[in-house]
Amino acid sequence: MSASQHRDLSVPTSPSFAPIPGPIAVLPREKDVFVDAVHAAGGTVAPLSQDTRGIVWLTYGKSEELSAALDGNPGIQWVQLPWAGVDAFAPLLAHYADRTDLLFTSAKGAYSEPVAEHAVALTLATLRELPQKAHATTWAATSTGTSLYGLNVVLVGAGGIGIEIMRLLAPYRPVITVVRRSTTPVDGAHHTVTAASLAEVLPAADVVILAAASTSDTRHLLGAAEFASMKSSAVVVNIARGPLIDTDALATALADGQIARAGLDVTDPEPLPDGHALWTEPRCIITSHSADTPPMTAPLLAGRISRNVAAFLAGGDFTGIVDPRAGY
Repeated sequence: MSASQHRDLSVPTSPSFAPIPGPIAVLPREKDVFVDAVHAAGGTVAPLSQDTRGIVWLTYGKSEELSAALDGNPGIQWVQLPWAGVDAFAPLLAHYADRTDLLFTSAKGAYSEPVAEHAVALTLATLRELPQKAHATTWAATSTGTSLYGLNVVLVGAGGIGIEIMRLLAPYRPVITVVRRSTTPVDGAHHTVTAASLAEVLPAADVVILAAASTSDTRHLLGAAEFASMKSSAVVVNIARGPLIDTDALATALADGQIARAGLDVTDPEPLPDGHALWTEPRCIITSHSADTPPMTAPLLAGRISRNVAAFLAGGDFTGIVDPRAGY
C-alpha cells in the first residue's frame, strides 16, 4: 500500500451492530493496492462465496451487480463503497435499509484534503478572473479581480470536505455561514443555519461553495430563484455533485449577469455534453471532476479500507458509516 500525501482525518464511530468477521471479496475486479490494504489489516481476501462476510466494492456504479452479490450471499454483513458520495447506490441502499445486519461504509471524509484544496483553488480563480486573463491575447486596459480576504462565504455542507474548506479559508479571514441539516454551531463558522434559511443568507453572499451530499433534498438547491436573489458580483463553486445546481438556470444566470462567475468540478449531466453553453461561457470554469484524481484517492481509499478491515475483524468502530435511509 503506497503512502498518501494527504491525511484522512475522519473519526471512527460505533456501528449499530458488530458484523461477523470472515473472508472479504474485492469486487467487481481485484486491484493489488486494495487487496494489499485488506491484507495489511490482517484480513483474508477470497472469491465471492457463501463464506464471504465482507465486500470491498471498487467501482462507482454497477449497483445491480453488487445487489446480486448481496442477495446471493446473505452472510455478507459489511460493504465498503469506494467514494465519498453514495448517490449512485441510492436505490440499493434504500432496498437494504431495513436490514439490521448489514453495514455500509463509504470513503466520506477520506478525500477531504484534495477536494477542499480544489474548492479553494476554484474560488480564487473565479474571484481573480484567472481563466479570462490566462486566455487574453492583449494587455488589459483596466485591472480587475476581487480579493478573497474578508468576504462573506456561504458554505453548504459541514462534512469532512466542508470542515477542511473552512480550515483552508481561515487565513483569508472570511465571514463564513454554514448551511446544514442542523443549527448546531460548527467550529470555524460565524453562523450556522439550516437549508430552510438558504434564501435568507444568499443575498449577502460573495462566495457560495457547495460541499453537500447529493440527495432528493439537495437536488437543484441553487436554481433560477436563488441566482436571481444573489449579488451580481457573487461567485458559485461546486465540488460536491452536479445535481445540486440547476444547470440550465446557472447558464442563464451567467449569461444574464445575475451572478459574476462559477467554478464547477461537477455538472449535471456529467460528463457535460460537448457543445453545451457552459463550455463557451467565459465566466465559467469547468475542471471535469478532477478535484480528487486517482493518484490522490487510491492511497486514501486503501487507508480507509485497512482501517475498516481492522474494525471488521475486531468488532471495533468503523469510519465513514453510511445511513441508508438518509443516503449518505
